[in-house]
Amino acid sequence: MRLGTAISDVLQAQRGSLFPWVPVFLGAGIGAYFSLKAEPNAAAVAGLGCVSLLFCAGALLRRPLAFLLWTPALLAAGICLAYARTHLVAAPVLDFRYYGPVEGRVAAVDRSPTDALRLTLDQVRLDRVPPLNTPARVRVSLKGQTDIPPPGARVMTTAHLLPPQGPAEPGGFDFRRHAWFKQLGGLGYTRVPVLLAEAPGSEVPVEQLRRRLAQYLQQQIPGETGGFAAAVTAGDRSGVGEETLTALRKSNLAHLLAISGLHMGLLTGFVFAALRSLMCLVPWIALRWPVKKLAAAAALAAGAGYLLLSGGNVATERAFVMVAVMFGAVLLNRRAITLRAVAVAALIVLLRRPESLLSPGFQMSFAATAALVAVFAAIRDGEVPLGPRWLRPVAALVISSAVAGAATAPFAAAHFNTIPHYGLLANLLSVPVMGTVVIPAAVLALCLAPFGLQWIGLALMQWGMDWILWVARSVSGFDGAVSHVAAPGPWVLPLLAGGFVFAVVWQGRLRLAGLLPAAAALWMWTMAERPDILIAESGGLVGVIEAEGRALSRAKGQGFTAEIWLENDGDPASQPVSASRWAAEVDGLPVWQGDGFRIIHAPGKRKLSAVTGCKDRDIVISTVPGSSSCLLLTPEVMRQTGSLALTRKGKLLTARDAAGERPWTGWQPEGREIRRLRQLLTGAGGQ
Repeated sequence: MRLGTAISDVLQAQRGSLFPWVPVFLGAGIGAYFSLKAEPNAAAVAGLGCVSLLFCAGALLRRPLAFLLWTPALLAAGICLAYARTHLVAAPVLDFRYYGPVEGRVAAVDRSPTDALRLTLDQVRLDRVPPLNTPARVRVSLKGQTDIPPPGARVMTTAHLLPPQGPAEPGGFDFRRHAWFKQLGGLGYTRVPVLLAEAPGSEVPVEQLRRRLAQYLQQQIPGETGGFAAAVTAGDRSGVGEETLTALRKSNLAHLLAISGLHMGLLTGFVFAALRSLMCLVPWIALRWPVKKLAAAAALAAGAGYLLLSGGNVATERAFVMVAVMFGAVLLNRRAITLRAVAVAALIVLLRRPESLLSPGFQMSFAATAALVAVFAAIRDGEVPLGPRWLRPVAALVISSAVAGAATAPFAAAHFNTIPHYGLLANLLSVPVMGTVVIPAAVLALCLAPFGLQWIGLALMQWGMDWILWVARSVSGFDGAVSHVAAPGPWVLPLLAGGFVFAVVWQGRLRLAGLLPAAAALWMWTMAERPDILIAESGGLVGVIEAEGRALSRAKGQGFTAEIWLENDGDPASQPVSASRWAAEVDGLPVWQGDGFRIIHAPGKRKLSAVTGCKDRDIVISTVPGSSSCLLLTPEVMRQTGSLALTRKGKLLTARDAAGERPWTGWQPEGREIRRLRQLLTGAGGQ
């Protein structure tokens, strides 16, 4: 009885700070949906929705601890929300390799990881593919072409298209799920010119304005700096090369390239402060009008314009929601920067795009924002001195950079497998320039454009961006600028996030208990084991763990898969270096001997024809079909399972096992070869 009373007292003490838990439990329900191995049926989800409503009704009763019913209500609502979103965005996906004419409207232009320009097309037409089976969107990389069609233009070309590919390894990032929510039903490339079929109409004026602005900036500001300016102002990264992107990532400045909370906050904050200061200089206005609210409304309008101009991607949309909540609080005479405001922003984003919960952008931006709000609230409430008045801005900058970096570092390391060691230094040298030079100069250029004097603002903007890029290149060139970490296990991030949220949201000393699951997650991360053997779904690459690290079966080809495997291993070696680690070959073919089975990699017809004298427990991996007495795994066979991971003793995990049967997976039924593989490995000692 005393224990129940104590628990009741503890929970009642939180009643003034419960709202931030709403997006937490809603997000937990969304995460539970995406972790399922099979898609729930509609009847079960409808029943769960009814249960959620019943719990909501019970939570509204004026009974002791009735508010606790919000927890299961929100968990159930999160599952229903994610299910609804999944089926609302459903669109056709190619289930075969297509080669032929492709026609569509240019919806977006960006760069691939290999630095190639690529077009995202909507209103797609494919030869001999019925409209009901035609993807809503396809993405085509341009091989060698530098002329970019304008947004809204209808174009045609001849292209190779494939369905979105599954994880590079079981349990890895599932691009098919990412593509599902973007309605991308085919991806590929073209080696022939993209021809203009129809000039852009008036249906995409914002996209056309963005493109014209990006081209203008790249003409006025030469080199990579112009591409950087186009990315920051118009969200167009097509002018930023891979070398610059790498430097920004290694120096922890890549967030300056994405239009996110920092840019939106700097822009709207500058507009708010400038307008408020100008109006306060006019006594007649300052004494008669609500200057603060007028400035907040103008800043909100500037943020909305920036959202439209930048293309309205998920990161920018999330940033606008956060500043809209902040300035909305100012208009309603509420405190602008609180955990409640952060919770409202997170709730709106999750309601609009529940799948964003899984993105590194969502996790990192809200981790940084929540940590900053909590730390500066503690400094304010505890009246912690930050030194003399002239030193306080510097102290605030150092604290904010350190706190944001510490809060986002685990999530960045989990998703990108690197830890920049000089990120704090780079941000201290760059963020003030972004806030005091680049953003104000961009606003100044916009204000002076009607008078033909925009060159003044652009010159200042170029100077600031040149400085930021110099810092990125210099810091990324330091010895030991980054360290590499292995990918965490599946429970590390949920446990780490749960501990972080509890430490930030809970009120009172008990919040320190959130450090325990966070510490447990970090310990689990250090104990994570990587698969002994990885086999690509395409059959084009095999990787095995040796004493020096992962050995790859090829020095060239399948570079994207090789890069992902090595990154997830926390191995900075290049593909040729990793290929040199491969120890054994037979008749010129890479061979690896496990406990009771042997793997032979024979990509291509010529190498497959060299495989002779198969033994009962040989597994041959190839990129082409063929006839062999060996167990032969080809791309056609592995479409049934996706990529494979094995232990030395033969324990098998497939991408299908890890991902389950979901709307975006599109697995084919397992055939004779896969059943034979499972039997062979079970006989070899695998479970």
